[in-house]
Amino acid sequence: MANFAIFQTGGKQYRVRAGDTIKVEKINAESDVEFDKVLMLDNKIGTPYVDGARVIATVVEQKRDDKVLVFKKKRRQNYRRTRGHRQYITVLKIKEIKG
Repeated sequence: MANFAIFQTGGKQYRVRAGDTIKVEKINAESDVEFDKVLMLDNKIGTPYVDGARVIATVVEQKRDDKVLVFKKKRRQNYRRTRGHRQYITVLKIKEIKG
């Protein structure tokens, strides 16, 4: 069993250990998810991915993240715009890392 892994999902990379809880972009899954795009496993670096490495996680919940406010302003033009955005996310609990 590996100590830590760096894997890729949703265009981002995450460093995880077994037992960690992370927030990733929305994944259409109900229970378990398996990631095979493992970039690094302990000290083994993939080219681009480590062969046979897997990160197995359990879906804790599907929800929306906190609101991010986008504010635009042009000085001396009386131009102000405020927009809000809430991203859909999936909360995962890492069960195990196989190498």
